[in-house]
Amino acid sequence: MTPDDWIAHDPDPVTAAELAALDPEELAARFARPLTFGTAGLRGPVRGGPDAMNVAVVLRATWALARVLTDRGLSGSTVVVGRDARHGSAQFAAAAAEVLCAHSFSVITWSHPVPTPVVAFAVRHTGAAAGVQITASHNPATDNGYKVYLDGGLQIISPTDREIEAAMAGAPPADQIPRRAVDATDDALVDAYVDRAASVRRARRGTLRVALTAMHGVGGQLALRTLRAAGFDDIHAVTSQFSPDPDFPTVAFPNPEEPGAADALLELAARCGADIAVALDPDADRCAVGIPTDAGWRMLSGDETGWLLGDYILSSQSAEQNRITVVASSLVSSQLLASIAADHGARHVQTLTGFKWLARADAGLPGCTLAYAYEEAIGHCVDPVAVRDKDGISAAVLACDLIALLGAQGYSANTALDRLARQHGVHTTAALSRRVAHPEDAAAMMTRLRTDPPPELAGYPVHCTEQADAVILAGGDTDTSVRVVVRPSGTEPKVKCYTEVRRTVTGDLAKARRHAADVQQQLLDAAGTW
Repeated sequence: MTPDDWIAHDPDPVTAAELAALDPEELAARFARPLTFGTAGLRGPVRGGPDAMNVAVVLRATWALARVLTDRGLSGSTVVVGRDARHGSAQFAAAAAEVLCAHSFSVITWSHPVPTPVVAFAVRHTGAAAGVQITASHNPATDNGYKVYLDGGLQIISPTDREIEAAMAGAPPADQIPRRAVDATDDALVDAYVDRAASVRRARRGTLRVALTAMHGVGGQLALRTLRAAGFDDIHAVTSQFSPDPDFPTVAFPNPEEPGAADALLELAARCGADIAVALDPDADRCAVGIPTDAGWRMLSGDETGWLLGDYILSSQSAEQNRITVVASSLVSSQLLASIAADHGARHVQTLTGFKWLARADAGLPGCTLAYAYEEAIGHCVDPVAVRDKDGISAAVLACDLIALLGAQGYSANTALDRLARQHGVHTTAALSRRVAHPEDAAAMMTRLRTDPPPELAGYPVHCTEQADAVILAGGDTDTSVRVVVRPSGTEPKVKCYTEVRRTVTGDLAKARRHAADVQQQLLDAAGTW
């Protein structure tokens, strides 16, 4: 479709006028690289043209999704459509719901924003054929996205994504795609989600004061409801970040992992004497945890939270249950969960990066069931029976449950981490991002590593292996292991380097940690030169 044809058939007069006012060079750039399916869907800036998120793109994507579902014999099935509170989300969700309704699907949708895990839950709970969530998760305020679930509420994988893309290429002009108005459903499914997420508590011991931020996203009210339903009534929220705001005015980048993003939360936690700090990302599918230490409050890494939650889930099950239990972590996450699983007699599976793979970690393992999955980017799936995706709200409930139990026993998250370190060795993790101007630059860096990998890192011999798009450098000696995983980002122009050091603890834990930290800095320094 030519730019003139696109503009003529753009149903949104705002984006049509925007495109018409562009100079020829910029207009050509908008049409050079249409959005493609990345992590379970589309994601891009909110603006006109096929390389961005707008009504025309959403209409064509949904027409393509309807075509793929119909070709699979699913016409007339139920489809769930939700949205966050970003710019354009309400308009995009309405467009998606109307196209699906016009294609004879029974559409469940809401008149208000819902967290992403609610959509994943609703697809699985109702047996829907598919789900669509309009969200860009923790991306900048300028972005939005279109996330697709199939197969019991799992993120789509190939060949489904490629089939939808192929159908999009043959979609009619946007203003010629049929649409039919849809009535919003009631909140029965939201209520069912709250009840289920609250039920992930295991110990139900001890009292707890919680500091909470919703990071200007859509998880605040539902997190409060769920935590209270789970028995946590003493909750203090960062009021300036509690209500949804698509501009994310108090943070430079709406991601709890970013430096400074959790400052207001940690200040509140210290001020109110909290036992745990919880930060949700804007669509509430990710959860970061903060804890008090002798030196003040700090945020745990995604790996640290993953170790604690994984060990907690396995330690609260019987040996017989653990024999059929699968826990999973991604290629770029720490290796410690594998050691924890082995200690409990459970099976650990390492997957490719992303929850579209983690949620399928028990596939092909008859008689085994996934009980927990996490990735270092603060994504945790603590109740795969109900939500086969990362879920920040249920993860927050389980994290609070663990901290309350530890407190009742006279321990803390720090002592729990120390115990894991003494048992399995100190594990330190850190990531380095190398931004590039063009995707070709990232490809060139990956080629250099594949063809001429370093023979040693931090003085330890390493060997190079490859898995999918990642290069893995790993090695060490009897006391120290080093590992660096390098892969191009799937959503941003950068290459990511994930480092891990394991150091055996033979005596002084603090000394082992200092040694591991020194080695890790050497790994990061080396990665910065590749």
